[in-house]
Amino acid sequence: MRRLAAVAAALGVALTLAGPGRAQADAAPADARVLWLDRHTVAWPKGLGDPASPHRLVHDRGSFPLTRDTKRVLDRPGYDAYRLDAPVAAERSALTGALRAEAGGGVVTGVQIPGVLDDLYGAAAAKAQLGPAFRKGRPSLAVWAPTARRVALELELGDGTRRIPMHRDAATGVWSVSGPASWKGKRYRYAVTVHAPAAREVVTNLVTDPYSTALTADSARSVVADLADPALAPPGWQQLRKPAAVPWRAAQIQELHVRDFSVADRTSAHPGQYLAFTDRASAGMRHLKELADAGTSYVHLLPVFDFATVPERSADRQVPGCDLGALPADSERQQECVARTAARDAYNWGYDPLHYTVPEGGYASDPDGPRRTLEFRQMVQGLSQAGLRTVMDVVYNHTAASGQDPKSVLDRIVPGYYHRLLDDGSVANSTCCANTAPEHTMMGKLVVDSVVTWARQYKVDGFRFDLMGHHPKANILAVRRALDALTVAKDGVDGKAIVLYGEGWNFGEVANDARFVQATQKNMAGTGIATFSDRSRDAIRGGGPFDADPRLQGFASGLFTAPNGAPGNGTPDEQRARLLHDQDLIKVGLTGNLAGYRFTDSSGRDVRGADVDYNGSPAGYAAAPGDALAYADAHDNESLFDALAYKLPQATPAAERARAQVVAMATAALSQGPALSQAGTDLLRSKSLDRNSYDSGDWFNAIHWDCAAGNGFGRGLPPAADNAAKWPYARPLLADAALRPGCGPVTSASAAYRDLLRIRTTEKAFALPTAAAVQEALSFPLSGGNETPGVITMRLGDLVVVLNAAPQPQRQQVAALAGTPYALHPVQAHGADPVVKGASYEAASGTFAVPGRTVAVFRRG
Repeated sequence: MRRLAAVAAALGVALTLAGPGRAQADAAPADARVLWLDRHTVAWPKGLGDPASPHRLVHDRGSFPLTRDTKRVLDRPGYDAYRLDAPVAAERSALTGALRAEAGGGVVTGVQIPGVLDDLYGAAAAKAQLGPAFRKGRPSLAVWAPTARRVALELELGDGTRRIPMHRDAATGVWSVSGPASWKGKRYRYAVTVHAPAAREVVTNLVTDPYSTALTADSARSVVADLADPALAPPGWQQLRKPAAVPWRAAQIQELHVRDFSVADRTSAHPGQYLAFTDRASAGMRHLKELADAGTSYVHLLPVFDFATVPERSADRQVPGCDLGALPADSERQQECVARTAARDAYNWGYDPLHYTVPEGGYASDPDGPRRTLEFRQMVQGLSQAGLRTVMDVVYNHTAASGQDPKSVLDRIVPGYYHRLLDDGSVANSTCCANTAPEHTMMGKLVVDSVVTWARQYKVDGFRFDLMGHHPKANILAVRRALDALTVAKDGVDGKAIVLYGEGWNFGEVANDARFVQATQKNMAGTGIATFSDRSRDAIRGGGPFDADPRLQGFASGLFTAPNGAPGNGTPDEQRARLLHDQDLIKVGLTGNLAGYRFTDSSGRDVRGADVDYNGSPAGYAAAPGDALAYADAHDNESLFDALAYKLPQATPAAERARAQVVAMATAALSQGPALSQAGTDLLRSKSLDRNSYDSGDWFNAIHWDCAAGNGFGRGLPPAADNAAKWPYARPLLADAALRPGCGPVTSASAAYRDLLRIRTTEKAFALPTAAAVQEALSFPLSGGNETPGVITMRLGDLVVVLNAAPQPQRQQVAALAGTPYALHPVQAHGADPVVKGASYEAASGTFAVPGRTVAVFRRG
């Protein structure tokens, strides 16, 4: 018995071995196929039991009879509607214990309760203030736990730990307690006595606050923190002036991971920490400042909320026990050594949320208490001083765990509510982990409340939603409305200037609007909330992110123009046809992925963006510039350099690889609407061909700002878990020393990219405000049956842009421009790239001549 209690205590669970409902709880079924939708409606799966037999919901104190409701049509197919009539008080009482559904005594299954909880409590609870709040220095704490039998505040005081009963509000299901000013800074948890289906009994869970604003190390306890406390703000915080917000359609974003940014930077005084962004003289911050000066407007931080997988105290972390640098470039031993300590090292991308509204402690100099808040704010301040606004990558679509797992917070407070359940009652995990259900009132409220807190209290300028397509469109629009209501006078921030974008992928149990109208690419058109565009990305790089053979080529990687010999690329005729179609996809991307944009495609047809095929879906889906986000690489999948390493012919010289990389980056950066680039891509950053480096440690992930340290290529075969199938392709590349660029290609690629950024951000034609303006100003004069494979010529107002991805020089004659004076744009004519300076224009014939693997911008004189 002592051993059982000790195990339970270690998990933050106190066992309740006696009390009302225990016998019935033990008999509760393991699945839950019946849905209690609202106080009067139960959805019963068709074919489950005899429809003519009595149906009822059984609870601890009795049962509710059900009657078939033939007039009610349910939103979810495959279910019959049954009516339940019972007093509200009885229903609320029933929800605090075990529930099961019975049909004629022969069918027993559990009951899903999110719908009825929303019906009984949602409207009132949505208005409640949850978590810690301060009024005249006195704190109060509130948690939503409508199914709990008891909730107490476990508070650590100077004389020990006290359990203080909390008061339940019948209308909202919120439990709350107030205390003296001396509670400020104290550690706490909630003791929630609740029936847990995962345990099949009543338990008392000791849980941190889902609305925590501060935590102790490793998230063991919440802290009663007042984010308005001046002690948590660095000097100048209240008066912080952000760089002027650019129109969203003009935004240029650098995506980076806090640890990647500085852990290998010997010039940083705070490697791997938030404070690295205050090291103004470090190599990393100098580079970010150069990008900002060239036109980069935002830094997008991979998850910086509290996540589950990294020991937050440095003393608790492990490091690989091998001399990694001494091993061969194509060895398996580096990844073996890194994998042995991966579960306890300092590295993870952080897509495993634990507490949504507290900074991750692993990036703070001290994870135990207020340093997280202070140093996060210093990071935002440091980025602002470099001319950059801050975007947070937020992951509200899933949690690190569910059920009675010790890293499950939400589900141990309101079991069976915060997560999306499948038909059998199991938790959906199509996003990788335990999917949340923002379609439920209080999960949707948590999303909105958390985002608003980050905006108001941390001055975050934008949010990137991970797997946004798993959110209802209504939830993301509610976030937008809540941010729009923030004002400088009232909240210290201009909420309307805060940007939103996300992954609008359509898959899983919610696909094709099965559960609600999703926040997917097509559904978000016209909202001003952007979705990542995979259309142009795949056409630029070649193939797709999940190809078995990574050598499939595209526009920038040599399809047809520099074939690599891989059988999957097809015959020359097949390559030519596919390349021309890729060019059509890129043209649509250059318009901002506009669905209604009309142009002549490569076959000579008059088409709209929506008529161009992308794997069976419309290439164009946006209603206006700003609905789609252009990019050629991000943290997911191989970095751009690594993709090109696979796809370009192996004999391609390093200098030519660098030029191909700039072409790829430019194709995204010169699109209408916002564009994103992974940090270090302009420096030819490699992860040694790792396609999924979320847990691959510093060895594979660190950015090397000093080109003399290499670009990361050739640091061993990438981790087997996600890359072993590609090792036969990777091994000869990693062993080839000629593929490792020296400082020349690295510095020239970065400088050429910055020149293109300067053009993009100073020429207003690249940020047109409406679809009509794009249609009027932007055209592809050489698109059609005689189009040059590997070259896209775009006319944009007073500009002509020639994107030559082919290795050979190309001449593009636009007869309609004959006699019109053009010259190479001054930024490039006086810029860093000597090759582009060889581009020329013959006014008499309207012919633009551009060197191989070069993007040249010409301006009318």
